[in-house]
Amino acid sequence: MSRGGEFLAPLRRYPSALAGLALILALVVIALYTLVAIPYPKALDLWRGGEAWRMSPVNARPVWSAWLSGEDLPSTQVVSSRDAPTERQDFDGVRRLQIPLEFDYRHAAFPSELNLFLSAPRGVGESFVRLTWETPDGRRIPLGGHQVSGEERISLSQDWSLERRLGRVPHVGLLAKPGDPEAPAVVEPGRYRLLLDAILFDVDAHPQATLTADLVVYGRVAGLAGTDHRRRDLMVALLWGTPVALAFGLLAAVGTTLTTLVIAATGVWFGGWLDALIQRLTEVNMILPMLPILVMVGTLYSTSIWVMLGVVIALGIFSAGIKMYRAMLLPIREAPYIEAARAYGAGSARIILRYMIPRILPVLIPTFVTLIPSFVFLEASLALLGLGDPLLPTWGKILNDAQAESALYNGHYYWVLEPAALLMLTGLGFAMLGFALDRVFNPRLRSL
Repeated sequence: MSRGGEFLAPLRRYPSALAGLALILALVVIALYTLVAIPYPKALDLWRGGEAWRMSPVNARPVWSAWLSGEDLPSTQVVSSRDAPTERQDFDGVRRLQIPLEFDYRHAAFPSELNLFLSAPRGVGESFVRLTWETPDGRRIPLGGHQVSGEERISLSQDWSLERRLGRVPHVGLLAKPGDPEAPAVVEPGRYRLLLDAILFDVDAHPQATLTADLVVYGRVAGLAGTDHRRRDLMVALLWGTPVALAFGLLAAVGTTLTTLVIAATGVWFGGWLDALIQRLTEVNMILPMLPILVMVGTLYSTSIWVMLGVVIALGIFSAGIKMYRAMLLPIREAPYIEAARAYGAGSARIILRYMIPRILPVLIPTFVTLIPSFVFLEASLALLGLGDPLLPTWGKILNDAQAESALYNGHYYWVLEPAALLMLTGLGFAMLGFALDRVFNPRLRSL
């Protein structure tokens, strides 16, 4: 049987261990997929938002939430002039364009917002656009005129004069059945059209000049994770938070466990003043609060995840584990095979690394496994307090943004529940595996 088979054979008796191992493997697969599908530079560009998310709605719920609730919530529709039958008329240096932007709307809920993005050609004079909204029942609602030069965004939802005329917010009033403005609005289903009547000046030198328009009917659901207050897809941070969390937890656990073990074994082997010094440093470090020190470092120096990782490892070296390892190593130092190794001329480094430390490694494996999620939670806690890495999209940053924007108070529960669920699953996976490993490697627990 291979070593992998020997390792997994005892775990088969514990279904919780297999479930925990499956959760951990799933997280590792997600982490590897994220690194390949969304490289680090692309993830940073996406998370910084800006123009990349202008077609996404603000604070949209995940698509699956509508499936669970049974609500008929719309997704975002983008209607482009590139797909519309444009009518063109040329005069002396002037070009008139009539662009109909049509879309079907059959949902019971109203959209969350209406925006029109216009792009006038460069090198021509300032353009002028008049807008008219046509409803399925034949009503024509004038939306006024706009001057366009370069890139322009016309927010129909924030047109206060239109809101006064309609008696409702525009993205509701434009799609509502006519009636009493005081009564609850009801969607008028059917085909809507936004007609753009545009005039382009000084087009003699630009025979192909045209006006590009995109009408965005923002939905109330978007993607598998929803969006935040900056229109960013939360799936980016949920995916990228996985490799960050696993890397931080694994590196911190490895760094603190190995260094602590080597220092404890060195003190036990040499004894005397060196062992006493290590114990006094451990006792002093045990009374130092880790979280306030990390807050101080993040506030006064840097919130870089690598700086925080270094501080966590430095504070974890002389931890309470040294005393536990020392108690386990003291009997091993007096073992006969250690005396035999000394008689054969083995050096101190060889005895410590080859004969003492390997004897207690099996017992420490469960502790090491259960230590990983504690560092994952620590990184998320720092980010929640506003001390996370300002560049990386992580689970903690999602929670920090949700707290700053009062997500729970405003009913955006998905914003908090998604990263919290991933944190809980991470802790659950490592905890179930660690407890099972403790039963496997600890003889006293095998009969329980």
